[in-house]
Amino acid sequence: MAQTNLTIRIEENLKRDAENLFSKIGMNMSTAINIFFRQAVRAQEIPFELKPYDDYYTETRMKRILHSVAQAEKGEIVTKTFAELEAMAND
Repeated sequence: MAQTNLTIRIEENLKRDAENLFSKIGMNMSTAINIFFRQAVRAQEIPFELKPYDDYYTETRMKRILHSVAQAEKGEIVTKTFAELEAMAND
C-alpha cells in the first residue's frame, strides 16, 4: 500500500514523553499514530472519551490520588482518615 508523510506540530515535552512511552512498549511514534488512526477510522470515532477539564485542577487532584495509591501499594501507612481522603478527592 502506498504511504505518505504527515507533518504535525506538537509541544516538545509532549513529543518526548510520548516517544518514551511508546519506546517502552516497543513501538515508535509513527506506529503509535498509525494505530490511533486505524482505530479511529474503524470505530468512526475518537477511540477514547474527550471531556473539557481544568488542567491544573485535574493534574493536582490526580497527583494526590496517585501518591496515595503509591503509598498503599508500597504498604506505607497512610495517616489520613477515610473522610480526609474523600475530602481530598472532592477538592
